[in-house]
Amino acid sequence: MSTTPERSQSSSPVLHAGADGETSGASATSENDSDLDSTLRAGPIRNICCVGAGYVGGPTAAVIAFKNPHIKVTVVDKDQNRIRRWNSRHPPIYEPGLGEMVRVSRDGLPASKQDKKPVQQPNLFFSTDVSRCISDADIVIIAVNTPTKSRGAGAGSATDMTAFEAVTAEVVQHARLGAIIVEKSTVPCRTAELVEDMVSTHRPGAHFEILSNPEFLAAGTAVQDLLRPDRVIIGSASTPEGRSAAESLAKVYAAWVDRSKILTINLFSSELAKLVANSMLAQRLSSINSISAICEATGAEIREVATSIGTDTRIGEKFLRAGIGFGGSCFKKDVLSLVYLAESLGLKEVGEFWRQVVIMNEYQRNRFTCRVIKCLNNTLVNKKVTILGYAFKKNTSDTRDSPALEIVKTLLEENPREIAIFDPCCNPLVIKGEIRALCGFGNALGDDGGAVKVYTNAYEACAASNAVLVVTEFDEFRNTKPSAPATQSKPFPAPATEVKQQQSFPDEEHFNPEPVCASDCPDCEIEKTTSVPVAVMKIYKPQEQLDWTRIAHGMRQPKWLFDGRCIIDAKEMTRLGIRVESIGSSGFSSVDTS
Repeated sequence: MSTTPERSQSSSPVLHAGADGETSGASATSENDSDLDSTLRAGPIRNICCVGAGYVGGPTAAVIAFKNPHIKVTVVDKDQNRIRRWNSRHPPIYEPGLGEMVRVSRDGLPASKQDKKPVQQPNLFFSTDVSRCISDADIVIIAVNTPTKSRGAGAGSATDMTAFEAVTAEVVQHARLGAIIVEKSTVPCRTAELVEDMVSTHRPGAHFEILSNPEFLAAGTAVQDLLRPDRVIIGSASTPEGRSAAESLAKVYAAWVDRSKILTINLFSSELAKLVANSMLAQRLSSINSISAICEATGAEIREVATSIGTDTRIGEKFLRAGIGFGGSCFKKDVLSLVYLAESLGLKEVGEFWRQVVIMNEYQRNRFTCRVIKCLNNTLVNKKVTILGYAFKKNTSDTRDSPALEIVKTLLEENPREIAIFDPCCNPLVIKGEIRALCGFGNALGDDGGAVKVYTNAYEACAASNAVLVVTEFDEFRNTKPSAPATQSKPFPAPATEVKQQQSFPDEEHFNPEPVCASDCPDCEIEKTTSVPVAVMKIYKPQEQLDWTRIAHGMRQPKWLFDGRCIIDAKEMTRLGIRVESIGSSGFSSVDTS
């Protein structure tokens, strides 16, 4: 299937414009494809609209705007509160370097106090006027959430396309003729056919080129991943119009990405590539976690095993760190989407193979929690348990599908005196809101008379605790100095530093004033109760490492530490009188959770 019918009557000024922006007069109905290919040239992109102001849309738009100051980039969303926060000094998500990117592009940069002409005019905007912004755009990027279906056909595996379908319907109704529609959301293979069908349904006779441009962002390094990607994939139809549309989008990325890393491929190959990439990474994590259970039963050490096999160049060292399982919004969802695709194609055994990746992930998390309960004599009554880390990985405030939430649920069943939570990156109000909404216990929070309390200080969280659980691998939780990854040849410069180098302004006073926050901003609420501004708290360079001697002194006997991320030196903790149980080490024995 071609997303662009052969000899289509496209009159897109984007696809047919020359270098000066004037239309070339080339007809899409040329009899000679080679002549057509030589006359169709990707025209200049002046206006991009990104639909969806979440973890993908916000950072992607910010980097595109920062690197293309001549392009107007607008992020639209019907969630007024989310847009208000993007237009304030406290954006709704935290990623290292994102705040600086947003400030430069959203607020602009003045040259100096003497020169009134700004170095950079604002070119990044956030709006709830969805239809108008769509109609103004040369490229419309769809970056909405596509979670796993929770009910109906395919529940538990299939992708919930509700939001994507609703947004696409609005896009095809309001986009100007010839605009380029880009799938940035993670979608099932052959979704482009759905988009085409919606065009024919809602706007018969209209034509839009459809591209697939999957994101490969990791929480905590999203800005780095955008600035220095391994690759940028652009899937298009194999027609001249499709190739020209792909070239238009490629030129946007080429402002900062080497052209050799921009891959233009088949449209359906691009859609499938995202699912397969995340599934492969999840598979590696589940594979090494399965080996950690064997290590615990045999006396082998999982870190030594991982290092040994990671030096094999055919395997490599990445994604071989054992832990309590992967979380986040992508891995589980994308693996299950691949399972559903295989099963819908009649490939039952293929689906079962990939489903086992998710099963192993859940097994690893449950095994860890069961070990905590067993070591505490199978009861948590009148005991305090401290959880260090709530985000699903370090350097991010993203808590989606975090293993911590499931651990809290299981521990609450044991009726503990207190479950204390500390995370150096997550807003405590956000953690409380999520537990209140998702935990399934009406009065789980201490504020409501329950056992769960969220702290802003790690030492207070650990005081009088019977057991400490390291759930997220933040560097400040280590008791040894973290080592830089062997593959990292040079440190990644913070975007703020890059901005200063490129724009020649040294410090805060050179920014334009930031917009004020809404009255219900959760970050402003936190600032009312702490002396440290959230803007400072969120400059995440690992903070000072915890003083474990101080923590050990305040814990109750017997003192337990459960290392769910393999970042603790057990021997050092033993000297402090703390019993350590680590995933993949001999002290952590296998537990039957069937």
